[in-house]
Amino acid sequence: MEPMNQTIITEFILLGFTTNMQINSALFFLFLVIYIVTTVGNSLIICMVIINPKLHKPMYFFLCMLSILDLGYSSTVLPKLLMDLLSKERTIPAIGCVIQIYVILLVEGCECQLLAVMAYDRYIAICRPLHYSILMRWSICYRLVSGVFFLSFMLCIFPSIFNPLTICHNRINHFMCEMLAFIKLACENISSSELNIFSISFVTLLLPLMLILLSYASIISSVLKIRSTGRSKAFSTCTSHLAVVALYFGTVMLMYFGPSSMYSTDQEKYSSIFYVIVSPMLNPLIYSLNNRDVKDSIKMFLTNFTQRCSL
Repeated sequence: MEPMNQTIITEFILLGFTTNMQINSALFFLFLVIYIVTTVGNSLIICMVIINPKLHKPMYFFLCMLSILDLGYSSTVLPKLLMDLLSKERTIPAIGCVIQIYVILLVEGCECQLLAVMAYDRYIAICRPLHYSILMRWSICYRLVSGVFFLSFMLCIFPSIFNPLTICHNRINHFMCEMLAFIKLACENISSSELNIFSISFVTLLLPLMLILLSYASIISSVLKIRSTGRSKAFSTCTSHLAVVALYFGTVMLMYFGPSSMYSTDQEKYSSIFYVIVSPMLNPLIYSLNNRDVKDSIKMFLTNFTQRCSL
């Protein structure tokens, strides 16, 4: 499109789910409850890891980082979604839309790689326990997390900065500014953009998933050699992580593997609910229900809190 004929778009319209206010009111209360549970659950895990010396271990450090990412996910999307559900004007400034896209992309990349790092941590703990204190010392843990953020930025954010799109429309058939929905507003053919997304998805999704599967194949092989009395304890440290991996990777891969033209925007919209809204809520619940240390820490914290309030 020629610059002289191009209108500068300063805001975008998010179509959301429906214009029926009764349905939107019901969705508002549903998503409000989800946001509260997500915020409280992930904040509790972060606080527990920080204040409880028993949780000052690499496994819980990575869990704390996962909770921070989940809070970033939900806080980037849900407050705006809650306002839009009760509003007739569902607009978002162009700069706000771009920021939302970049935050979501960065968190997606970080979460995929962090889950792979957590699988590696469990592999070292179970398969090479005598070397755990050396291979997973704090300096290495900090480098791993720094590498997660750096690689995610380079893979998910950096390419889009130098490959801008010319936008001709401002109506996004989604409840948030999501990349697959956003590129459909472009003036030009988006096949090259779809190919780029597929290539990046291969690196950021499939490779970490392969590392996770290889780690757990080694873990299962090692656990089967343990006496039956010790197997349940070894498996209990991994079931929570596997549940989170299955939930997160399953929904994200459904979204990003394959050109966006193969799927309707409605399918993308409803699929994204699971990894952007539902997954951040379930992650702290899964870990707290399946991990005795986390459960004991939360119970102790709540007991102390109620005792102080009663004084």
